[in-house]
Amino acid sequence: MVKGNQIIPNGHFHKDWQRRVRTWFSQPSRKLGRRRARNEKAARIAPRPLNKLKPAVHGQTIKYNTKIRPGRGFTLDELKAAELNPSYARTVGISVDHRRKNRSEEAFQRNVSRLKLYKSKLVIFPRKCHKKPKKGDATKEEIKAVQQNLSKLVVPLPSAAKPPKARSITEEERERSVAALLRKAFTDQRMAGKREKRAKDKATGAGKKKDDKEDKDGAAPADE
Repeated sequence: MVKGNQIIPNGHFHKDWQRRVRTWFSQPSRKLGRRRARNEKAARIAPRPLNKLKPAVHGQTIKYNTKIRPGRGFTLDELKAAELNPSYARTVGISVDHRRKNRSEEAFQRNVSRLKLYKSKLVIFPRKCHKKPKKGDATKEEIKAVQQNLSKLVVPLPSAAKPPKARSITEEERERSVAALLRKAFTDQRMAGKREKRAKDKATGAGKKKDDKEDKDGAAPADE
């Protein structure tokens, strides 16, 4: 028995972790298997690109929203601005996501420009079932010059905005008070409605009549 107020020995030394530990020794072979699968798919769908065109979107949360990543699909508004039909877009290698919403004009224009660039480089092969080429089909010279695109992104993503470089503080910035600017902006926002109404009353003359009435009602009686 341990003497005094000490910890009772209760060691757990039979965890047997070697039987439950997770290993990843198959990583190199899986990497090779994925490469073989990509090569087989490229040979099967040639001369089409290996992957579909994806939109450029920002990541979620404040931690990742400065990074640009490929999204699930283009919105219906983006396809409409690029003069593309959603059903037709799916047949020419463009991903479509009818659930995504456009919440930024800058991102909207970026994806529209991606679609227009893809359209300008798009080469449509005539179908074998059609004896005569249809409108928009590629010529024989264009078909011979086509090379399959095996990259992960058919159109590269635009580079994210670079952070500004460090510089010395100017004298104007040193003298300016940020707290005063924020306080004035908050006051202007809070008083915007009252100031607008006051200016409107002053322009129509309603405020002057109101002031005259208040002066008349609140005037002191004359001395006898």
